[in-house]
Amino acid sequence: MIRVFLVDDQALVRGGFRMLIEAEDDLVVVGEAADGQDAVTALARTTADVVLMDIRMPRMDGVEATRQLAAAGNPARVLVLTTFDLDEYVFAALKAGASGFLLKDARPPELLTAIRNVAAGDAVVAPSATRRLLQQVVPTLPGRPRDSSPDPRLALLTSRELEVLNEIAAGASNAEIGARLYLAEGTVKTHIGRLLAKLSVRDRVGLVLFAYETGVVDR
Repeated sequence: MIRVFLVDDQALVRGGFRMLIEAEDDLVVVGEAADGQDAVTALARTTADVVLMDIRMPRMDGVEATRQLAAAGNPARVLVLTTFDLDEYVFAALKAGASGFLLKDARPPELLTAIRNVAAGDAVVAPSATRRLLQQVVPTLPGRPRDSSPDPRLALLTSRELEVLNEIAAGASNAEIGARLYLAEGTVKTHIGRLLAKLSVRDRVGLVLFAYETGVVDR
């Protein structure tokens, strides 16, 4: 069973998510909270696999709640819920440790698939949305100083792993990466696993951020 925790300041929204999730044989809601502060407190004593986290909430927003969960080493993966696919807070949430994001008006099958994907470690919930977000936000990020030393982790990567990293940063799915690099999808997954281990990042979103912040991908 995939254990899901709901965080949203609207009780009706939480109720709708609960009904949808608990109608599935492999999903169960283990708790809910109306703001980030209550979520952090509850998740310190409640084991969850996936947290559906609204971004804009009173007392503590979803970005800070995600940051605190990550800092505490909570193993739950955060799936951010937002009204706009280019919400300025989404990128901050991803940097804080969220494993992906989804629009609140997504169709029920998309939400259920997203929960299962995030629980399985696949952070790219919607590659096209991730691509649009990066195109909007990445150009505004400060560049690395010209005289700064390259991240030492880059030296650990093979040329093939760098190619896969570039594709991930572009928002490509595993199937798309396999087609472009003439690799079996299983081989792509193997490369991604090695990238996660070598770069010491939690998930696929972490790989995207690493690629842009270290200059692997030109902005």
